[in-house]
Amino acid sequence: MLLADPGLFIGTAADLNDKAALADASVTHILSVDSVDPGALLPEGCGYCSKWINVLDEAASDLLSHMDSCFLFIQEAVDGGGAALVHCHAGRSRSATIVTAYLMKRYQLGFVEAFQRLKSVKQDVQVNSGFEEQLCLYEAMHCEVDTSSPFYKQYRLTKMTEKYPELQHVPKEMFAADPALSSSSESSYRCRKCRRTLFRGSSLLSHQVGEGASAFAHKKSSNLTGGVQCTSYFIQPVQWMEQALLGVMDGQLLCPKCGYKLGSFRWCGDQCSCGRWVTPSFQLHRNRVDEIPARQYPFGKKEKES
Repeated sequence: MLLADPGLFIGTAADLNDKAALADASVTHILSVDSVDPGALLPEGCGYCSKWINVLDEAASDLLSHMDSCFLFIQEAVDGGGAALVHCHAGRSRSATIVTAYLMKRYQLGFVEAFQRLKSVKQDVQVNSGFEEQLCLYEAMHCEVDTSSPFYKQYRLTKMTEKYPELQHVPKEMFAADPALSSSSESSYRCRKCRRTLFRGSSLLSHQVGEGASAFAHKKSSNLTGGVQCTSYFIQPVQWMEQALLGVMDGQLLCPKCGYKLGSFRWCGDQCSCGRWVTPSFQLHRNRVDEIPARQYPFGKKEKES
C-alpha cells in the first residue's frame, strides 16, 4: 500500500488483510476495482465505507463510466479528514487507472502527466491498452463523463459492439430519438428525396480526419488523389434504424418514409472517404441528405415535414 496523493493510497487485495496498516494510514474508504467480491477480505467490524467496481483487467472492460463516481468517493474520504485505499488484485492496472483518473480530474492534468506522477510512486503500474484509451478520452472530455459528447457516444457504440457480437440485443438507450416524432430547436438533416427528418445535429459523431488517398493505396486505383474529404455523415443509430440493425452485421440504410438509399451500416466498421476507419459505422452520404440549420425555425417549434 503506497501513498499516491494526500489522502489516497493504491494497493493490492492483500492489503485488505493488514488491519494495522489501514489504521495507521487513517483509511476510512476502500474502493475495490476487481472481479472478485472484496466483502470476504474486509476486516469485520471495521466500519469502512466501501465501494466495489466489478470489472476484469481486460482491454474491453469499461472503467470510463465509473471515473466520476470514483472521484467523488475518494474526495469524500479526503474532505472528511480520512483516506481512501484504491485496490485491484495486483495493484497495477485497474486501480492505477482509477487513481490516474483521480489525479487528472483533481489537478487538471493530461493522462501522460498524471500517469507519470503515479508511476514515480509505484513503478510497476501498467494500465492495459483499453484503459489507456479510456483515460485519453476522459482527458478529451475535460475529466467529466459527458454522455452527450460525440466522443462518449462513439465509445459506447464501440463497447456495445464488443459486448454484443451476435447483435441479438441492442440497449434502447443506444438509439437517438426519432426526430420526426419530437420537436427540437437543433439543426436537422432530412432525406433529400422526400424531406423526412432523419437525425439531429446531436447525433453526429466526429472522427479524426484520415490520411486521404494514401489510406486507400491497397485498392491500387488509378484515380486516387491526395485530397482529404469526408463525404459521409457518421451518426449514432436512430430509432427508425432499429429493425434493420438487429441480427445482421451490415446492410443498407434506407429512408423510413420513401425507401431512398441513404447509406449503410457495418458493426465491424467501415472506412470514411477521408481514410479514417470508424467502428461501428452508421454512415449516411452527404449528397443524400440536406442540412436544415437551427435558425430556420423558431425555438421550441417543430419543423414541418414537406
